[in-house]
Amino acid sequence: MKTQLSAVLAIGCVVALGCTTQGTDGDHDVSVQPPIAAKQAKELEAHGDLRVDEYFWLRERENPEVIAYLEAENAYTETVLAHTAELQEQLYEEIVGRIQQDDDSVPYKKDGYFYYDRYEEGDEYPIYCRKKGSLERQEEIVIDANELAEGHEFFSMWNVKASPDGKTLAYAFDTVGRRFNTLRFRDLETGEDLPDVIENVTSNGAWANDNKTYFYAKQDPETLRSYRIYRHELGTDPAEDVLVYEEEDEEFGTYIFKSRSEKYLMIYSDQTLSSEFRYVSADDPDGEVKIIQPREADHEYFADHYGDHFFVKTNWEAENFRLMKTPDSATGKENWVEVIPHRDDVLFQGAEAFKNHLVVEERKNGLIQVRIIPWDGSEEHYLDFGEPAYYAWLSDNHEVDTPIVRFAYSSMTTPKSTYDYNMVTREKTLLKEQPVLGGFDKANYTTERLWAPARDGIEVPISLVYRTDLFKSDGSNPALLYAYGSYGASMDASFSSPRLSLLDRGFVFAIAHIRGGQELGRQWYENGKLLKKKNTFTDFIDSGRFLVDQKYTSPDRLFAMGGSAGGLLMGAVTNMAPELFEGIVSHVAWVDVVTSMLDDDIPLTTSEYDEWGDPREKEYYDYMLSYSPYDNIEAKDYPNILMTTGLQDSQVQFWEPAKYVAKMRDVKTDDNILILKTNMGAGHGGATGRMKKHRETALDYAFLLDLAGITQ
Repeated sequence: MKTQLSAVLAIGCVVALGCTTQGTDGDHDVSVQPPIAAKQAKELEAHGDLRVDEYFWLRERENPEVIAYLEAENAYTETVLAHTAELQEQLYEEIVGRIQQDDDSVPYKKDGYFYYDRYEEGDEYPIYCRKKGSLERQEEIVIDANELAEGHEFFSMWNVKASPDGKTLAYAFDTVGRRFNTLRFRDLETGEDLPDVIENVTSNGAWANDNKTYFYAKQDPETLRSYRIYRHELGTDPAEDVLVYEEEDEEFGTYIFKSRSEKYLMIYSDQTLSSEFRYVSADDPDGEVKIIQPREADHEYFADHYGDHFFVKTNWEAENFRLMKTPDSATGKENWVEVIPHRDDVLFQGAEAFKNHLVVEERKNGLIQVRIIPWDGSEEHYLDFGEPAYYAWLSDNHEVDTPIVRFAYSSMTTPKSTYDYNMVTREKTLLKEQPVLGGFDKANYTTERLWAPARDGIEVPISLVYRTDLFKSDGSNPALLYAYGSYGASMDASFSSPRLSLLDRGFVFAIAHIRGGQELGRQWYENGKLLKKKNTFTDFIDSGRFLVDQKYTSPDRLFAMGGSAGGLLMGAVTNMAPELFEGIVSHVAWVDVVTSMLDDDIPLTTSEYDEWGDPREKEYYDYMLSYSPYDNIEAKDYPNILMTTGLQDSQVQFWEPAKYVAKMRDVKTDDNILILKTNMGAGHGGATGRMKKHRETALDYAFLLDLAGITQ
């Protein structure tokens, strides 16, 4: 028997040398044989149940055999899609051609400066800038991310924050993709970096008001759980930084931010079902850390400070949350006073306090609403957005003594638009609509909001968009159905410039707002998690069948896409209803649910028990095993599948998609495409850079268009 390494290297030779066999699959050449991963049985036993994982060995990131296998898969993917190379290039040029090269953000005012970022021709990363006192003043470049990114295949920059006096910049960056950041500080008067360098931190941090003390979070080196908050004083040895707080419960992470009042540094710990807040005076960073309300099971709250009160979003006796306030001298929940009551049909999402107004974000019927409430008790009102499906959110509001609230708006036909809204006069001023080059005209597109009946009688909202002149009501349009459906994350109907490359070729694009998100309130989430998780999958399947029944598409023209926990969704629906989809694109997919959740050494596992269940308990083990995509692969026909992953992924380990493809290739009975693309220099978010990342977009789209028979 060959060793694993020799087998993998032989695979690489097959791909590289183009060794062939006979046969084609429709228009797709199958003359090149795919990599076949070596098998090495690993017995996994729990609750008396024995599973045998023949590809467990693929989890060894540093193993040259694993790297060789991933590279062989990449070579195979390139070969299978070689006939789309010209289309990929065309798509890439289209997508980046819509990007305005010289571009800048809308400036916002903070601490006497107007801050903004901008791009110059050819830049992949932003240049962070500011002007003191007035937009008419001379520009000062705070930091140029392009200079820091030079020479790195991967680069991400986080938490770029000036000290309150504007003299020192804190910034964190990652050049690997595993979200271990280097924290540095720059003297903004000289432009030189200070000698203070703190390695292996999260991107999370905040300044104290003394302009010399910075608080930051560190993650556990193995599990990647953010578990410690440190205090650093500029000019001192980082090895001597003070540990301010350590979160000892393995199911919780801990983070820090500065309150809206800028009076306190807020330290919060949370997990899926519980949270806890502490605070320390921003004027006395060495002072006592105090607790707001001790953690309790099933009590989620989020606290911020304004004036002399803490404002608390809480689910205490309020499933859809409500807003409370409490004096900063008496913070326990026995002192909380209700500001906005709970409502059965409205999800309270958050609020920002101004001197004379409270601005509230709510969600009703799946859509964000912005509510303006004067503190003096006069008439409140809502903003009117005027489209059937959209996304709106509060933007950069750092000043509180102002009648102006800034918000952003987008829909499936409207690019991101930034507005200033006068809460007194009710005048709305458009500051910027993101330019889309290449002749884009929103009047050419139609967006709709549909309600798909699910098998248990509920209705699932669907937001969709298509190019009006290319839509046919006979089911002949190709359609891409997208969803996420986990962690209470709502997928809103927003604009995508790259997506135009599909719409302009006749695709319908749809988002299924399935259970597991919070689009229709907290119950929408609760009914898509733990022992009700399968509702997420059946909602997606029923949404796809509804689109077919309503003649928006047909099964041989319907495609699906999802990523991360949305990749779990893709794997589950592929097993449950493979006949419904012509093709699946699955990004950084979490597909080996049971094995991962049984391994508390894998990053982020312990914090996930309240989302998925703890498989150390047999009830959860059995339920998770019944839908885990990897465990339910069987000998049958599957759709065409493109899987992607990143070697440095810190959230979904690369070996899950790799194992999934290896096992499916071994047992599936069809001749459809099954390919794996691993970004060897990136993590969970894939490639970085505003243009470079769209090489991956172009590959996804070429895969879909080719299957739809669209060649240019």
